[in-house]
Amino acid sequence: MEVLWAREDAGGQAATARDVSRALANDRDLAHTTVMTVLDRLAKKGFLARERDGRAWRYRPMASREGYVTELMLGALNETGDRDAALAHFVRSVSEDEIDVIRETLAGLMSKEPPA
Repeated sequence: MEVLWAREDAGGQAATARDVSRALANDRDLAHTTVMTVLDRLAKKGFLARERDGRAWRYRPMASREGYVTELMLGALNETGDRDAALAHFVRSVSEDEIDVIRETLAGLMSKEPPA
């Protein structure tokens, strides 16, 4: 996913399994077929979109890195028995800079007109 998000962030096109294999070659010794299998599974689970390009598939993320992390956080929040307590604990555990981001985001949400 990191390879695909980085390509997207850089304005690149969707990647083939070969592109991903090459990008991972310095970090990991993975068989090309392993990369193909993982990409196929991620596509079947809805994390990646894929389109044919000749005989190869091209893959791109269905959501941004931030969107994916948001879904993970919401999933974790759903696992707690007390969402309010979990949110309060989370807010108490973040840095001052992160609290500023939360405040700014909430202020922006509060200033929007309610839907008619």
